[in-house]
Amino acid sequence: MKHSRWMAVAGAVGLIGLLGVATAGATRVEAGNLVIDFVFGSTPKSLPRTHDAPIEFWGRSTIRTKDGSAPSPVTRFIAEFDKFGHLETRGLPKCTKARLVATTPATARRLCPGAIVGTGFGKAVVNFPEQGPILAGSPVTFFNGPRIEGDPSVIVHAHLDVPAPTTYLIPVRIERIHKGVYGFRVEGKVPPIAGGYGSPTDFRFKAGRDWSFKGKELSYINARCPGSRLLRARAEVQFRDETVLRGTFLNRCQIRKG
Repeated sequence: MKHSRWMAVAGAVGLIGLLGVATAGATRVEAGNLVIDFVFGSTPKSLPRTHDAPIEFWGRSTIRTKDGSAPSPVTRFIAEFDKFGHLETRGLPKCTKARLVATTPATARRLCPGAIVGTGFGKAVVNFPEQGPILAGSPVTFFNGPRIEGDPSVIVHAHLDVPAPTTYLIPVRIERIHKGVYGFRVEGKVPPIAGGYGSPTDFRFKAGRDWSFKGKELSYINARCPGSRLLRARAEVQFRDETVLRGTFLNRCQIRKG
């Protein structure tokens, strides 16, 4: 997939303005005092037109303010993805929330190594009253989780030691939908960080894995390149101060010959 960009397609709640400025593979969205930078991509760059092929998806984002103050905490995210693809979980081990409670990233990965479908790293700034900002960070792990109402799920795992050792677990259902060009929907509630005093500032991830099942080589994320040579997604990010940002992601692909 060759070029990626976020474009603002809807207004924002509690904002005066919303502006998306895109370059190849990167986008900046500004809303009042808030600035978010996105970079997304996937490999390989060329895909078949008539059948799905394995891909790996990656991205990173940065949230900051123009005046240097702490961003409002993120409370919820919603995303819908193109129907020209599928998620494969046959033969893939599952991990549960109960198994991951009160675990560090190293322990969680050791407990459920076969269920890991993505990894990353997240950073946050913690602003306790009458204290200076405290920077915190954690490795992030995506585990294949139990099915939710028949749909696959992932459990997002992170761990911070500020103000006390705390494990964060976010179950995310990957729902199959039939909504025009969109075929999948995910939604997650972000728990309060550091008792509500923490705000996420940076996040990067890479998702995808391969395994063997009943003599077949399988891949977690699969996609094909339609005739339009565009794969689409759209997202909504909600913040505690009632800011809501919405955007559409267009990912150009190449049709693989042969």
